[in-house]
Amino acid sequence: MLGGAALVLAGNPEAARAEDAAWGAAREGRAAILMRHATAPGIGDPPGFRLDDCATQRLLSEAGRAQSRAIGELLRARGIASAQVLSSAWCRCIETAERLGLGAVAMEPVLNSFFADRSVGAAQSAALRALLRDWAEPRPLVLMTHQVNITALTGIFPASGEVLLVYTGARAGTVALRVPPPAA
Repeated sequence: MLGGAALVLAGNPEAARAEDAAWGAAREGRAAILMRHATAPGIGDPPGFRLDDCATQRLLSEAGRAQSRAIGELLRARGIASAQVLSSAWCRCIETAERLGLGAVAMEPVLNSFFADRSVGAAQSAALRALLRDWAEPRPLVLMTHQVNITALTGIFPASGEVLLVYTGARAGTVALRVPPPAA
């Protein structure tokens, strides 16, 4: 996963320093690890899906499960061995978050998808920005969510399994670093 990035950064010491600074901020809770769930084939959920029944939802593929574990390994390689992990209630998000292996996963409604009801997007994005602004703990924060939520907050359309390091505090939601997903 880091092969291409390492080649680019080797010729650009300033970019390497910026990347190291962003990971340092994530380790210290000054940036959150905002992530789109790993690969789950399809778009949206089947008609009539229910949050309380994973069998009715779009789920991770085997490649998505492997991708989740690889992301956890990347985070540990960057010095993040444990974190406060908050997730959308969708099964594909919960499973991705659990497979990272960074700690217990707690549900956070502000991370739930608003794909099917865009009318709540602005309010939900404001609530997510407030969560980031108010985070004051000196430890890593992982937020597992959906493309629609990340795009509304940052303007970035993330790939499945893509990680964004976004600042907490006064710069809440500002992107510090994009980390492409490992191959699924």
